[in-house]
Amino acid sequence: MIDRYTREQMGRVWSERNKIDQWLHVEIAVSEAWATRGVVPPDAIAAIRSASCDLDRMKEIEKETDHDVIAFLRATGETVGEASRFIHLGLTSSDVIDTAMALQIVEGIDLLLHDVDALIEAVGREAVKHRGTVMIGRTHGVHAEPITFGFKLAVWYDELRRHRLRLEEARENIRVGKISGAVGTHANVPPDLEEDVCQQLGLRAAPVSTQIIQRDRHAQVINALALLASSLDKFATEIRHLQRTEVRELEEPFDPGNQGSSAMPHKRNPHESERISGLARLVRGFAVTALENVVLWHERDISNSSAERVTFPDAFILLDYMLDLMTEIVSGWTVYPQRMMANLESTHGAIFSQRAMLALVESGMDRQQAYRIIQHSAHEAWDTGVHLRELLRANDEVQARVSNEQLADIFDLAPHLKHIDATFERLGLTPATVTAD
Repeated sequence: MIDRYTREQMGRVWSERNKIDQWLHVEIAVSEAWATRGVVPPDAIAAIRSASCDLDRMKEIEKETDHDVIAFLRATGETVGEASRFIHLGLTSSDVIDTAMALQIVEGIDLLLHDVDALIEAVGREAVKHRGTVMIGRTHGVHAEPITFGFKLAVWYDELRRHRLRLEEARENIRVGKISGAVGTHANVPPDLEEDVCQQLGLRAAPVSTQIIQRDRHAQVINALALLASSLDKFATEIRHLQRTEVRELEEPFDPGNQGSSAMPHKRNPHESERISGLARLVRGFAVTALENVVLWHERDISNSSAERVTFPDAFILLDYMLDLMTEIVSGWTVYPQRMMANLESTHGAIFSQRAMLALVESGMDRQQAYRIIQHSAHEAWDTGVHLRELLRANDEVQARVSNEQLADIFDLAPHLKHIDATFERLGLTPATVTAD
């Protein structure tokens, strides 16, 4: 991934240096397990514990061998000397690669969980802050009925909590290693050694493996990341709409030194949200690749390997960046409550059509007849700018069935918002559960 979207900690997790260090970590753990069984002598294990791998030397050897694990073993062996003959005993390349990759993925997920927690906190804080900030709810992009901005954010809050659970589940399913040899039968390395090594590494031994850990586990991880990226895209798309000039209910942070356009000095564009939407497309694309990687020939082929060298680092690095950016947006955006109310009122009462229809139905009118009466008046209000309340007052059929007091109640916002607090209670989302500004 390019430096522009790489944050330091996640970049380190997926660096070549960390990958090779994890390979070495696995090899040393295997040698330690053989040593406890008397296979690796004490002087050899002492030398192996001090092993290192020079990346430049490894790359030089790889040019000759065209095999990265062999190059790694030779470069590492040069730092160990004669004891290097005890390294990689009974193993195949994927024992090292897949077990080490599990360590990287777990470390990466832990960073993402921290990112998600930060975003959950920011969204929760804003949800509570704006639980009473009235705005119009939209379906199909068209005004529907009143909600609050906090209610909209409560939906995001709950969605993010589900993503956290998915990440935790994916973490647990990928937290396995395999030290089972060329086709997974433990022909040259016993199952109890595999269990000891995995335990030492903080992993579980895969109950059964071929030459590789099966890629449904890896696909679950990438799909969890793609789902989370899609929700971030959803949030970003909402922000982008609300920042449209004609809407202007919300704006991304815009610092004094920012410049929105090289040509038009007035511009304040939702460029960060647009960036999130664009990057989400990449992460979703990786999900397709991860699903394709599940399908491998027999006990393994190598078609998954080349793709995973790209998809895993890039998916984790991008999502880490996207989560941090969305947290920055949510924490620093500008909300325009007056504009929200002005937009809500822009259809001149048409958004109260359901309550008007229900009042007629409750008076004994046929529902379809009531629908047609209110639909006609609501469209007239929307088209002419005459408030729906006035049009209904002038309608004889309505006046015969609905009192002026009932009519006033139809256009009261309170009934639309009376259960908002119940949603927050269900979520356990109260001022006490979020950090204050």
